[in-house]
Amino acid sequence: MKNSIVWLASFPKSGNTWTRIFLANYFANRDAPLSINEADRFGFGDSVLSMYQRVAGPGLDVNNKPQVVSVRNHVLQAIVANNADLNFVKTHNAFTNAYGVDLFPRQVSRCGIYIVRNPQDVVLSYARHFGISHEDVVMRMSRSDHLTLPYENQVTQFLGSWSDHVSGWASTGVFPVLTVRYEDMLDRPVDSFRAILQHIGAPVDEARLEKAVRFSSFDEVSKQEREQGFKEASHYADRFFTKGEAGQWREGLAPELSRKIRKQHRKVMKKHGYLE
Repeated sequence: MKNSIVWLASFPKSGNTWTRIFLANYFANRDAPLSINEADRFGFGDSVLSMYQRVAGPGLDVNNKPQVVSVRNHVLQAIVANNADLNFVKTHNAFTNAYGVDLFPRQVSRCGIYIVRNPQDVVLSYARHFGISHEDVVMRMSRSDHLTLPYENQVTQFLGSWSDHVSGWASTGVFPVLTVRYEDMLDRPVDSFRAILQHIGAPVDEARLEKAVRFSSFDEVSKQEREQGFKEASHYADRFFTKGEAGQWREGLAPELSRKIRKQHRKVMKKHGYLE
């Protein structure tokens, strides 16, 4: 079995989509920006319902979490069966096991990229995308049993708390994982994405790298969304790509919620440079 999966991991609303759009532009290497609606052609999602149905057949009950999890290894084996050198797989799952199943088996995994973002900004983006209150997001991010129920074309995802999610991915020794801060990607995109390419073992062409950064810039992807829409957008929000800035929590998050987040996640926030 080929260990070709490169995990593109993050807590929801932390920069995973932007990372995938950059990689798609880099590997497509076209003369014009790749459509944001084509980015998924350059990778997979580990919770896409149709993949589980293809493996398990029509008898799959999406509300039966143990049954869905029991199919997961077969889904991953189907991905690596294409014999590609690299298979990019997006995940929001925590680095854990569920119902006795290792969600990220070493035998199919090459390495991982973990995108971490200030949890105070995550709250704003998460609430907007899923149409829930800031208070609800803060509560969910503190729960070790936090998961998403099946919805639309997705199976259940096991998230856990924000701190557990970050710590689990950042400290795993099962396979190499590079942790990249979303804020550093904004400030130094060329350096950040170069490090990602080097980590996955891809040849780095500097001109191609800089072109892919331009083609995946916030201005470019937001322009494309205005002109053609984005199929990953939420029906709760008018746009997927909003400001593309760090520190929006200072104006958008209630002080009491900010204090609560800092108290609940202080250790991990400090480790990743999110506490002054």
